[in-house]
Amino acid sequence: MVTIVAIVVIALVFDYINGFHDAANSIATVVSTRVLTPRAAVAWAAFFNFIAFVIFPLHVAHTIGKGIIDPHIINDAVLFGALGGAIAWNLITWWYGLPSSSSHALVGGLIGAGVCKGGFGVIQSGVGKTALFIVISPVLGMLVGGSLMVAVAWLFRNKHPGRVDRWFRRAQLFSAAAFSLGHGGNDAQKTMGIIMAMLVAKGYLGGKDEVPTWVVLACHAAMGLGTLTGGWRIVKTMGMRLTKLKPTGGFCAETGAASMLYLASGLGVPVSTTHTITGGIVGVGYVNKPSGVRWGVALRIVWAWLFTIQSSALIAAGIYAALRALGV
Repeated sequence: MVTIVAIVVIALVFDYINGFHDAANSIATVVSTRVLTPRAAVAWAAFFNFIAFVIFPLHVAHTIGKGIIDPHIINDAVLFGALGGAIAWNLITWWYGLPSSSSHALVGGLIGAGVCKGGFGVIQSGVGKTALFIVISPVLGMLVGGSLMVAVAWLFRNKHPGRVDRWFRRAQLFSAAAFSLGHGGNDAQKTMGIIMAMLVAKGYLGGKDEVPTWVVLACHAAMGLGTLTGGWRIVKTMGMRLTKLKPTGGFCAETGAASMLYLASGLGVPVSTTHTITGGIVGVGYVNKPSGVRWGVALRIVWAWLFTIQSSALIAAGIYAALRALGV
């Protein structure tokens, strides 16, 4: 029972750090365009992070719980290693202000600890879907965000800029809410999948059982609290250093990214909210002024993406090996 409580607590700590780390994804555009103050923005995002459980089915939770590594090899050391690797990488990238993917950090943690225990044969089909969406999500986010920017510019070409700005300052409240819903609906489910895998491994749930309600509520609450705390280092990178946004651009970037999150959640793919919103911001910035995108900052972000799964996997494997040496 002690290990069950410990795993649940550590999983919720990861969920909190996920919200803290990824708060920038939900609020960077709405803060950088000065539609909301930082304090109001995190409260707005946290609320929609929490209520996402009433909208999205739990497909992503099942992918994490059963589709990344063979659930039969999951034990306490594997779960501790996976969560430790994901948390460590999240904190490292937060410290350096890099918007890396919490989703891929967790997937990498599961792969690292799982392979360390059972070899490469434990890897399941969900890894392929996740890897594919590393490319698809930012590209589609960029295309949709950029296309919306073109459409908005054409539709409102004869309107007074000040009036358009006022309209989209209001509209951005809804686009930020839509993105925060998608963020909560996709990211909170990853922690649910970890807790569910542990409950199945210990015989408290069957392989086809649904995620218990207390797990759903706890995970959404932990993510909402993390978002409420806010990761300000990453907010600056996403909303201010990558490109300069106006309310129209913020609306288009958030709407494009939100549509990508809804698609991924429906398919049960643990996609990166960081990738989708970065793609949306770059797409809008490129349409407005290609030279206005700070490509050096974008390249740093891409490097963080490329190393996330491998780095968290290595850390998780090290933690797993240390725990096994200690007899856990």
